Amino acid sequence: MQQVGAITSQWKFSPIPNIEESNFNKILERFYGLGVKGLTKENIQNSLDGRLANSTAPVIVKINIGTINNNDVPGIDDVIDRIKSLEARNSYTKETISHMLKKVEQEEVRYISFEDINTRGLTGAKRGQSHSKKDTWGIYAYNKGVHFEESDESIETSRGGSHGVGKIASNAASDLHLMYFANCDEHGDQHLGGTVQLIEHMFNQQCYRSTGYFADQKMENGTSKFYPYENKFHSVFEKKTRGLKIIIPYLRDEFDNEDEIIKTVCDSFFISILEGKLEVHVNDHVINADKIEKYLNDNRYYIQEISDMKKVFTPLYVKTFKNEMPRNIVVSNGDKDFHFKLYFKYDESISKGRVAIVRTIGMKIEDFSVKSYATKPYNAVLIGDLEEDGYLK
Repeated sequence: MQQVGAITSQWKFSPIPNIEESNFNKILERFYGLGVKGLTKENIQNSLDGRLANSTAPVIVKINIGTINNNDVPGIDDVIDRIKSLEARNSYTKETISHMLKKVEQEEVRYISFEDINTRGLTGAKRGQSHSKKDTWGIYAYNKGVHFEESDESIETSRGGSHGVGKIASNAASDLHLMYFANCDEHGDQHLGGTVQLIEHMFNQQCYRSTGYFADQKMENGTSKFYPYENKFHSVFEKKTRGLKIIIPYLRDEFDNEDEIIKTVCDSFFISILEGKLEVHVNDHVINADKIEKYLNDNRYYIQEISDMKKVFTPLYVKTFKNEMPRNIVVSNGDKDFHFKLYFKYDESISKGRVAIVRTIGMKIEDFSVKSYATKPYNAVLIGDLEEDGYLK
């Protein structure tokens, strides 16, 4: 069995016979285009999906942006060595590699982290790459484009998304396509993993795949398996309470935007926040049911004049949801009726008519424009239940 990656490296890349793909993963570009809004939404959505099933406590997500010495980034020298070995085969990869090489010269780098509390975290980390559906660490850490499915069908249906292709959203936010995840499970066991998305490359006369894993490697019964490292790294990478923490070093400049993160939290999760299901800390800011309107009423974040609200309608949605009685709305797909609650407000000062479509986890998925009614003076919030979630999904 050929060994995976260099034995002395903390990062492991799988060997291949030759280089066939010379481009970076196209999904990176997709999530890069979504910016810090997409990054924030993806990670909070995953935290809500990981909520404790029988707990009434809100999921707490702590988002921190700061600076760290590059020497404190686990295994960074291994990543830099790989980046220096990359060979561009087209103009796009040449530009990306050149950008990476400039960034690795920094002594201090910016990072962002998303830490959740009152969540389950990942299970089975000690079993590493076990290929068991019960071991969510192995699925999250080592399987690209795959998410673990909940055994409870109602929980699986209500999930906002998955730990599938969305995992790469965090890589896209890093100048080096680099991310780490720290986990503390129900037993208090603490582990650290990570991924880096490069291109297929030659390193020490051997060709390797594009994806690298921050993982230990052991041979068992003639087969190579990945295992996570016990988390004894810098405090930025610590996770001491049950749950998951995503850490993205070498944060892109355009993602380093506290105001946009705060607005995204309010725009996408105002229902879960108002219902006490979610609380988000952005550096020193706390956004919960008692404080969200402080941000909605601040012209630093939102236009306050109703007639001037033409693209962002969150302050209106919150007023409509809090002040209007819901109406029952039936939507049919031809075979089955789906029952939604519609909170509706008519106001002559509203210049754009929009409906916030919200999943049961309390996440807005769309500002819906009703055909022929886009400029009518109304505001609405539409929410269903589990069957309706399945229909929307």
